[in-house]
Amino acid sequence: MNAHMDRLIERRPELDACRSEILRAFTVMCDCFREGGKLLLCGNGGSAADCEHWSGELLKGFVSRRPLSAEQKKLLPSHLSEKLQGGLPAIPLPSLISAGTAFANDVSADIAFAQLVWALGSPGDVLVGLSTSGNAQNVCFAAQVARAKQMTTIGLTGRSGGRLAELADITVKVPATETYEVQELHGSVYHCLCLMIEEELFPSNAPDEARS
Repeated sequence: MNAHMDRLIERRPELDACRSEILRAFTVMCDCFREGGKLLLCGNGGSAADCEHWSGELLKGFVSRRPLSAEQKKLLPSHLSEKLQGGLPAIPLPSLISAGTAFANDVSADIAFAQLVWALGSPGDVLVGLSTSGNAQNVCFAAQVARAKQMTTIGLTGRSGGRLAELADITVKVPATETYEVQELHGSVYHCLCLMIEEELFPSNAPDEARS
């Protein structure tokens, strides 16, 4: 785990200032998954794409195959059990297009993520809000609902942290202000988190060098 963190800092030395927050986020997410909880992710624009990307690395193998256990394989026919992979429940809220756009049209666009958190979130779950400024109103409203639902909130923001830093339990404030630079650093952060989580929760799996 620390090796992944060290390699991240080697590649992105500016993220050394975020080390403790990244490690706290890692611990919170691992505890959530161990307890049967799920991760909800929200953001706008490029950050919405990051929600998709991040969830995709958790729902299946990232750098390892994550084969099913012998007990799990007994529940399935071989053509499934040999190909399915261990996955972690991570839901990108921007991808729930029908529900999100219906609520935005019928009720209010700025609380569409909040509605999805209210419907899907449970105590012990984790909400990740990505906002380069930290001031995206719909993300901040989602964080307020997450708190009411007894969820932990992790914010990924730019340097200032914005309003989201006041609402989140943990905020990784990457040291950049330009939107594209913040998003580049966010990608490095969540890839590192995925590596650490996979190593922690799927420790017996060797890296799969053949994956695309």
